[in-house]
Amino acid sequence: MRVVTTAQTQELDVQPTPLALLLLGREADPRSERGVECPGDLPSPSDPDLVERARAAKEKLGNKVFVLGHHYQRDEVIQFADVTGDSFKLARDAAARPEAEYIVFCGVHFMAESADILTSDDQKVVLPDLAAGCSMADMATAEQVAECWDVLTEVGIAEQVVPVSYMNSSADIKAFTGKHGGTICTSSNAKRALDWAFEQGEKVLFLPDQHLGRNTAVRDMGMSLEDCVVYNPHKPNGGLTAAELRAAKMILWRGHCSVHGRFSLDSVNDVRERIPGVNVLVHPECRHEVVAAADHVGSTEYIIKMLEAAPAGSKWAIGTELNLVRRLANRFAPEGKEIVFLDKTVCFCSTMNRIDLPHLVWALESLAEGNLVNRIEVDKETEAFAKLALERMLALP
Repeated sequence: MRVVTTAQTQELDVQPTPLALLLLGREADPRSERGVECPGDLPSPSDPDLVERARAAKEKLGNKVFVLGHHYQRDEVIQFADVTGDSFKLARDAAARPEAEYIVFCGVHFMAESADILTSDDQKVVLPDLAAGCSMADMATAEQVAECWDVLTEVGIAEQVVPVSYMNSSADIKAFTGKHGGTICTSSNAKRALDWAFEQGEKVLFLPDQHLGRNTAVRDMGMSLEDCVVYNPHKPNGGLTAAELRAAKMILWRGHCSVHGRFSLDSVNDVRERIPGVNVLVHPECRHEVVAAADHVGSTEYIIKMLEAAPAGSKWAIGTELNLVRRLANRFAPEGKEIVFLDKTVCFCSTMNRIDLPHLVWALESLAEGNLVNRIEVDKETEAFAKLALERMLALP
């Protein structure tokens, strides 16, 4: 792509268009300030028969197929899910349905891996689009984490470090965690996981989301920001000195969620100004300053339960993925609850939205015809160590 500089623009006597100014952040689009209303709505399926085709294929498969739908999926996909939930809940739901030969996971790659780890060898996990990954999970590769452990070993602190990996990580990272005596956590039980880890060692290597690790340590466990350092895998020794690593209690991997990381303190201040009396409710994957300024912080399931219990007429600004926020806004509107997206501009999870109706129809019709497509299969050694880490989480008090 050829980049035209400002000087070149002036030389060519080209005037920036309103769209160009908007993209450069030099203008505002008032139409983007509509809470859960999205000016760039996802397009409708191009084939009007897709809904009927999905229904027919699912009916033909019967009990042989079990469709899982993550909360962040679009409505056109969610309508065909047998169960909805967060990634770990869905994986456990799949394991509880041993009669289902096919598990179609409408989520992202690491979620399908977790389902394969927890289900039986006879069950086959299918991801409708193999390109549905997770940017956060991709920020920590097995090679990078192994190199980090070498750094910790050279500094002389590896024996004091217990790895704790967020569920939003690849099977390889879960296996590394299991192999090195660590555990997995979710956004709901991160404090319990860290409490356990500090009973086993003096320090924690938290992978791959720095914000969940920092927020849990500082907000929930009373540590200071100075107790936390960020390991950058793209810099020598993680960009840290030996002294910094030795002094730290929490070694946070430099990863983040592209959706939750976009919310800012300005977002919180702005919504409070626009909507007097609003309750700000955010996910712990948000930045620390956002979490500190919010009224309530919790996992996706926590957010749903908080809104279920909210009184009629209450106002809420939610800092999480837009598909879920819009679904909740529509669900609770009849009860008089006003629910808006925390930021003025919208943000779908782009990789999660790769699972669309055309991909789901293709996967279901292929299975109905006896063709196994897009199977997600974790090798046995990786599965064994990853399952060990997951079992440690399940045994947490």
